[in-house]
Amino acid sequence: MRAVDIIRAKRDGLPLSREAIDTFVRGVSTGAWPDYQTAALLMAIVLRGMTADETVLLTRAMVASGDRVDLSGLPGIKVGKHSTGGVGDKVSIVLAPVAAACGVIVPKMSGRGLGHTGGTLDKLESIPGFRTALSIEEFLAALAENGCAIIGQTANIVPADKALYALRDVTATIDSIPLIAASIMSKKLAEGSDALVLDVKCGRGAFMKTLEEATALARSLVAIGTSAGVRTEALITRMDAPLGRAVGNALEVRECVETLRGRGPAALTEIVVRLATHMLRLAGEAATEDEAAARVRHALASGAALARFGRMVARQGGDARLVDDERVLPQARGRTPVPAPRSGVVVALDAERVGRASMLLGAGRERADAPIDHAAGIVLEVAPGDEVRAGAPLMVLHHNDARPIDEAGRLAAAAVTIGDHAPPSPPLILDWIRA
Repeated sequence: MRAVDIIRAKRDGLPLSREAIDTFVRGVSTGAWPDYQTAALLMAIVLRGMTADETVLLTRAMVASGDRVDLSGLPGIKVGKHSTGGVGDKVSIVLAPVAAACGVIVPKMSGRGLGHTGGTLDKLESIPGFRTALSIEEFLAALAENGCAIIGQTANIVPADKALYALRDVTATIDSIPLIAASIMSKKLAEGSDALVLDVKCGRGAFMKTLEEATALARSLVAIGTSAGVRTEALITRMDAPLGRAVGNALEVRECVETLRGRGPAALTEIVVRLATHMLRLAGEAATEDEAAARVRHALASGAALARFGRMVARQGGDARLVDDERVLPQARGRTPVPAPRSGVVVALDAERVGRASMLLGAGRERADAPIDHAAGIVLEVAPGDEVRAGAPLMVLHHNDARPIDEAGRLAAAAVTIGDHAPPSPPLILDWIRA
């Protein structure tokens, strides 16, 4: 099929056939389609949309563009996890060892952050020596030995997605639920899990700002997974304020260790427990949600999850002294508090502004090739509903030299709204989507 005919069909609002979608993905993967034709079809998809069947076909074609991990040699039901990302979202680092300590094998391929803060790989690489660039053979060996491993996506996993995302990022074609869903699910299906739990973030600090958008994406993701024979469920979780108190790579790892010790922030712990509960149930490790939740909480309280995390760190070359001594993590030289301008109650804490401030400090990147300062970030001293006194610290900026501290401080201060009355406490879990 000719590229121009496929572009024309989608421009005119027609559904694309399997042959057309396969031709498109193959053309992108091999370079047979020039960027201008790929970009034209991407824009047509953004404007005209795709049916559920088209989105499934696109996802399958993208999976077929590269290798697929074979986990069949590992026992039991393997359960993957994915988050659409948000400010302070460190859940995977806690969740993988928690679920593994409860008997679930958790394969996790992650990415690097582009925007507010580093991604899961950046956070883990703040641990001295930690290796995320494992081969598939090393990945399988780590899973067999410890039940969990978190690595970077290999070059041969869904190469079509890498080519498409690079163009989407520079052609204003990011905002399309079919394209987002196919990008996410092609990588998760290639990962080889038997079941999948998704954390779809919703709110000011998330990509999906409204519950309607988040629900549409969650339903699309679940439908794609189900059609591929992977039991898939999605939780829609609130992301208006940052998750936890730490924003920034090493700072977030430190908070992960505290959570694995059973002393983490309530919201982070709740998200971990809820997601792990679903993972245990899907893996057949618990008959009911109550039983699963009890096992998860015991793994946290007993130290079993922390021990499993330590073994994962050691297995991937990291300094496992971290579980006992967080001083092995990099620390910023500077600390600058952001004072409250008045007394009152914290009404809102804008996650997006906190994330942007942390990026100014070096905790995130605006370009894919930009370096990360693993020690930089922000530690929040307040949460919505807390009372504050004028001049007391709202948060503390952690920074090194040559950073726009004043600008980051102004942005961070603008993230906090102080009023006279405590706000209502909306639920952390907004919905549960399943087939």
